[in-house]
Amino acid sequence: MARSPFRRRPNSPSRAGKRIDALAAFLRQETSGGKLLLLATAAALLWANLAGGSYEAVWQARLAVGPDWLHLDLSLAGWVADGLLAVFFFVAGLEVKRELTVGELAGWRAAALPLAAAAGGMMLPACLAVIASRGAAAHGGAWAIPVATDIAFALGVLALAGSALPSGVRVLLLSMAVIDDLGAIALIAVLFTHDLSLMWLAGGAALCCVYGWAQRRRYNHPWLIVPVAVAAWVCIHASGVHATVAGIALGLLTPVRAVGNETRAPGERLERRLHPVSAGFIVPAFALAAAGIPLASVTDAVTDPVSHGVVMGLLVGKTVGIFGGAWLAVRLRFGSLPAGVGWSDVLPVAVLGGIGYTVSLLIAELAFADVDAQRRAATAVLAASLAASVIAVVLLRRRAGSHHARRDP
Repeated sequence: MARSPFRRRPNSPSRAGKRIDALAAFLRQETSGGKLLLLATAAALLWANLAGGSYEAVWQARLAVGPDWLHLDLSLAGWVADGLLAVFFFVAGLEVKRELTVGELAGWRAAALPLAAAAGGMMLPACLAVIASRGAAAHGGAWAIPVATDIAFALGVLALAGSALPSGVRVLLLSMAVIDDLGAIALIAVLFTHDLSLMWLAGGAALCCVYGWAQRRRYNHPWLIVPVAVAAWVCIHASGVHATVAGIALGLLTPVRAVGNETRAPGERLERRLHPVSAGFIVPAFALAAAGIPLASVTDAVTDPVSHGVVMGLLVGKTVGIFGGAWLAVRLRFGSLPAGVGWSDVLPVAVLGGIGYTVSLLIAELAFADVDAQRRAATAVLAASLAASVIAVVLLRRRAGSHHARRDP
């Protein structure tokens, strides 16, 4: 029997499938996430200042799921911050696990330099935030706002302006940023846990263990691991610990080494599938929900001590802390610079660390119950992140020119 000419070959991808693959490939590019983040920020600012009433009405609308004892009566902005960002931190956890196990941070000496840089880039900004705010940032955990680095935004700026630099520059930035995010999540868990329920926390920990066991045994069908992961998130959220901690925990429990006949480890497969969702939808959605700041908040932030501390922490504390931590690690022979990378290349990486954005905005929301205080702190985060981006672009362009001249005298 002759085969119909209209029947599609089994292995030939459909046109829709090709479009989805092309979109996923676009969203995996480091510049794409940064561009979408900027677009979402611009849209949030326009929305909040041209139709502020509707902005507040949409994001503060309540959406309850399930019975009251599940504690899932959240605003739409709360679902984005607690729910969607958990997926973002799950992807971050996968990146941390991969780097520490089979990537650039495998081994103590390889991890020493970015670890020291991240430690300096967390401690000094926190100290400067308290000093510059004259002690105001010491209350409510506001000192933690400038300790975080936005991975997507920082890598996007580096990809746009520093593509000619040695690959070790990107490795150093990525390694430092993932350690930085892990530290920021630990701070969120410690500082912003209220009314801790040990029963719910024990249930969440047990479900995380079940997830890790299933992944190690390769019982990783979505119909099994997705319900377990969601149940773990519900328990940790109900325990009083911030729900994003569930994301980082599950990411760290996912295997990143292939075994047997596997072509890709479970962690690599999940990261490949979820990274486009995280960069293309989740992070821009959070920016749209959190970056809608009225212009009146700008003038208020100018005289706000906490805002002074946030700006000083991100711009000065991050730069000096990251550069100083890296220099100290090399000086004490704990670590070494990547091949082809000089101290003039480390400086723009340190400046890029001042792009706090996503996690800093999240901590700003958690640190203040007052909406006006949240907006002032968010204004300071946006202003400092923008300034750090501009300064980093100038430095990266200069370093790129130097590397071009060295290659082509």
